[in-house]
Amino acid sequence: MSSFLTPEEIKELTGVKQGKRGKSREVLQAAALRTMRIPFYINAVGRPIVVRAIIEGSEKKEEAAPSWEPAFAHG
Repeated sequence: MSSFLTPEEIKELTGVKQGKRGKSREVLQAAALRTMRIPFYINAVGRPIVVRAIIEGSEKKEEAAPSWEPAFAHG
């Protein structure tokens, strides 16, 4: 499985399948992603790219690192 959503998944997520009113599908998809506050990149051909982990969430939860205290602090 790719690290990025497929063009078909971007269409499903944004609901934008084609351009309209003089704007390309990619421009409208990017606008929809901005509205949904989903981070994305624009690749060299102008297509919005979404990292899959942003949508699916990370299965690995980061644990807070224990804070360090010098030994003499415990007196």
